[in-house]
Amino acid sequence: MLQPKDRILVALDTPDVGAAQDLSRALQGHVGGVKLGLEFFNFNGPQGVRAVTHGDEAETPRGQSTPNQPFFLDLKFHDIPNTVAGAVRGVVPLGPKIINVHASGGPAMMKAALDAANFAAEPLGVVRPMVIAVTVLTSMDEDDLGAVGQQGPAVEQVVRLAELTQKCGLDGVVCSAREISAIRKACGPDFKLIVPGIRPEGSDTGDQKRTMTPKQAVEAGADYLVIGRPITQAYNPVAAAKAIADSIG
Repeated sequence: MLQPKDRILVALDTPDVGAAQDLSRALQGHVGGVKLGLEFFNFNGPQGVRAVTHGDEAETPRGQSTPNQPFFLDLKFHDIPNTVAGAVRGVVPLGPKIINVHASGGPAMMKAALDAANFAAEPLGVVRPMVIAVTVLTSMDEDDLGAVGQQGPAVEQVVRLAELTQKCGLDGVVCSAREISAIRKACGPDFKLIVPGIRPEGSDTGDQKRTMTPKQAVEAGADYLVIGRPITQAYNPVAAAKAIADSIG
């Protein structure tokens, strides 16, 4: 069973490698890992990821990096199946704990991503990363869904995409905390739920429209909580992370 601190993935939402390194090193051992996203990757590439998560950037003779800090590489791949498969094969040697795709890319794309993760991990002798899918971005509400021609309400679209993701064999989904219970009912207890939009009591919700506190999210059935500004912008990020873990447990 996951310990409270191990459920926390800290979103290092900065393109600055040095700032991300400092936060990652300070938080190591106090959280379950960090999340590096599209902005960071586009500025800094694989070398930047290694600098933040590996410390000495060591690699095994076969090219497999061994991270000191577990990490969720949040690149949300969404393209034709062959292109997504190639992208997945490119990032697996970095050693991520979790990678993701957009569920709206469809079954063939999701299956290609999973097959590519297995293919890339096997010769390296490592456990493949969890492959999860994004359902509906947590910045979107019913009005946003309607504007892009998707059928709402949001919870129904999220469950629809979660069920498709599970049928494709992926490990879980990214979802809003507000949809946890519905997905648990549809997909069962073993399907992994990684939940952004988490805000401790009294925090600013920022650009997240479907939020919940850490304790509420875990009680509803979340496996991992993606938390950014409440930790990274705190006066003492380690103390903030510990306080959130205490509030969960």
